[in-house]
Amino acid sequence: MSTTNTTNHIGRKITRIRELRGMKQEALAIELGVSQQTVSNIEKSAAIEADLLAQVAEILGVTPEAIENFSEEAVFSIINNTFQDSSSNNNNYMCTINPIEKIVELYERLLESEKSKVELLEKLLNK
Repeated sequence: MSTTNTTNHIGRKITRIRELRGMKQEALAIELGVSQQTVSNIEKSAAIEADLLAQVAEILGVTPEAIENFSEEAVFSIINNTFQDSSSNNNNYMCTINPIEKIVELYERLLESEKSKVELLEKLLNK
C-alpha cells in the first residue's frame, strides 16, 4: 500500500513555493489585488484557472509549469546534494567578506570626505 499522494494539488504547491520564498499570504494577496482570504481559498484548491496560475507564478518568480511540477522531495534532494558543510571543498557557501574591514574602509572614506570639507571651508574663510 502506497502512502504517497498522487494528486496534483496546485494550491498546496503554491503554498510551499510561497513559504520557501518567505512570502506571507497577505503579501501575495496585495500583489494579486485580492483579499488574504481569497489567497487562502486558492491555496486550498486542487486546481485553479490558467490565467490565475500565471499571475501567481509571476509574483512568486517561477513559471506556471514550475508550480505544476513542483516536488518538495526534489527541492530537499537538491539542497542535500549541493550543500555539504563548511569544508575546504565547499567554499562557495562561506562568507568571504570581512565586515570589520568594510566598516574601517567606510570610516576612512568618510574621514577623507570630512577633511576635504574642512580644507574647503578654511580656504573660504581665509579669502
